[in-house]
Amino acid sequence: MSDQLRYIVEELKKEPFNRKNINLITFDDQSPIQLLQVLSDVFAEISGQGKVDLRNEEPGATVNRMMSLLRVLKYKFPNPDPQSMKNYVNQLIKGDKSVIYPILHWALQKMPELKKRAYLARFLVKIEIPLEYRDDPVNEIYEQYDELLDTFKQNHKAVEELRKSVLSVSEIKKDISHMEEEKDQLEKRIRKMQKRIEGIKDYEKMLNVARELRKAKEEESKYSSQYLDQNNQLRQAEQKLQRIQRQLKDMQQAAVGMTPEVLIDKIEEENRVNYYLCNDKLPKEIASSKKLKEDLEKVLIEPAMSKSDLDAINNEISSVTAEVNGLIEKRMVRNDPIDDKLAIFRQQASIMSAKKEDIANKLQKAMENLSSYENECKRKSELLNGLKASGTVMKGDEFKVYVNKLRGKSNVYKKKRQDLAEIRAEHGVLARTEEVLKNRNESIESVMTNIETKKGVSGYFDTQEELEKVSSMKSEIDDIKNKTLNDISEMVQKLNITINRKKSALAPIIKELRPLRQECQELSVEYEEKKNIFTNASASLESKNSKEVRVYREECANEEGRYHYLNCMMKTIKLQQQRLSSELKSYIANEAAEKKKSLRDVYGRKIQEQENLGKGLKEKQKSVKEGYSLNMKQMKMWKDLTQLIECKRQCEPSAAQENINSGFNNAVINETADHLVL
Repeated sequence: MSDQLRYIVEELKKEPFNRKNINLITFDDQSPIQLLQVLSDVFAEISGQGKVDLRNEEPGATVNRMMSLLRVLKYKFPNPDPQSMKNYVNQLIKGDKSVIYPILHWALQKMPELKKRAYLARFLVKIEIPLEYRDDPVNEIYEQYDELLDTFKQNHKAVEELRKSVLSVSEIKKDISHMEEEKDQLEKRIRKMQKRIEGIKDYEKMLNVARELRKAKEEESKYSSQYLDQNNQLRQAEQKLQRIQRQLKDMQQAAVGMTPEVLIDKIEEENRVNYYLCNDKLPKEIASSKKLKEDLEKVLIEPAMSKSDLDAINNEISSVTAEVNGLIEKRMVRNDPIDDKLAIFRQQASIMSAKKEDIANKLQKAMENLSSYENECKRKSELLNGLKASGTVMKGDEFKVYVNKLRGKSNVYKKKRQDLAEIRAEHGVLARTEEVLKNRNESIESVMTNIETKKGVSGYFDTQEELEKVSSMKSEIDDIKNKTLNDISEMVQKLNITINRKKSALAPIIKELRPLRQECQELSVEYEEKKNIFTNASASLESKNSKEVRVYREECANEEGRYHYLNCMMKTIKLQQQRLSSELKSYIANEAAEKKKSLRDVYGRKIQEQENLGKGLKEKQKSVKEGYSLNMKQMKMWKDLTQLIECKRQCEPSAAQENINSGFNNAVINETADHLVL
């Protein structure tokens, strides 16, 4: 509580509350109405509404406003049942610290998140209209209201994404300042260029020619991009055509030797498998994934849990699991497989459903493995055909020749590596000379710019260099285009050759695969028959032996209980024997030093003490009985005396007091008589 209170005070000292004059002592000494006012101010800051003076608001309205805002903000109440909530609301009205401090700590800790949630709740909490008031115009307006809510959600998401993606304000300001500086520099350069060009003849013609050149370059770049796009589309279309032709050929080869009955059986089998996957397996997986999604959404919506909450949930989970396990054990003990006639069929159905699901999972994994193996087979067959086509698969003599060539190439490699080291050293020298020449070039350019400014033709050298660069770049681009076209044509020819070779190589493999498929189908049918026979036999054996097993289990349980009972009795008898032997030893001991206090002596001493105590109590009882009548009479006389004095006091207040005082002085109680003399 002290850490919680310290955090609340520190947060209230900050913006926007600015309560600089509070500390732990003053805040803890505040009255309930002041605490409620602080809570109301915090809620006003979260909701974005104006502050409310609680002196001008009724307590019921205050509590309704705070409780509705807490429900909107999804505050986790300690106990949500109705009676506890009623007590909670009463404590909130009274301004109880144990209620207000946790709310303040939670609200101040999650201030930005709660502000966002309150802002969204202002627009996203739906206004429910009763059905009896819904007619056509009201329904139209309500539909428009729903559409506006959807648009608000989309716009809010878009704004949040933009806030995350857009740069910060400082970076934008820096970019704007840099762009303004660049704009000023460009305007200065434009003015300089206009001054240079003012005295040149045919200015307009040259400007029009430059404009047309720029447009032509733009069109050329556009046409080049279109050319590349069309080439890519053509390549994709050719690849798609080749893929479709390959699939068609595979289907034609697979259809060779197939009868309509076999095809129908195969399609029906695939249909059954797909029906099971679509109607039995996939809906369960979708339902489980949806449930997991809902659970995760609930966890996200719930506020952050503390360690105590997690411990409580873990304890609840452990208790529920223990209860469930106990119920399962009771059900297993009570269930009698002989009395339940449907137990065998339920067992068989559960076994078959589990096996069916297992087979479906295996089938799915096998299909995935098959697709991966087919892709790997295609890749390796393509690689093998390419090696055969290129003639790189070598035999013994060819391999020896290849090794000799490789040795010669290794010697060449060593020489080339040495040459490369020399070239690198020379490259370092040339790089240094290049730096020196660049420095000289910069100095020469500065001199040239000064001369150009003096002569009035500044920028001529730069424009000439740019034109040379553009012309060199254009020639390089043309060379690259020619090379790419030649490469594409060569690649298409190579692909066609490799495809034809792969087709011819795969034909004998497919012929060998057909009889193996038929054999696999026959073996699978035989396997299913044997499997059904085994399951039926195992189920019948289990049903026959279940009665004997139950009898043996009962006998085993009875014998085990009898064993534990006898074991406990033996232990108790042993303890009694040990105690008896120790008692005999202590009683028989002759010497006084060796003789210990036996239980007989201890219990005898205790019995003697109790008898003495009983005698004393009997004597007290006798004395009380003898003086009972006399004491009762004396008590009755004192009661009568007090009643008489009270009556006299009420009759004569002033004189009675004197009579009472004198009466007390002259009062004598006769112990021998049975009356009081005044």
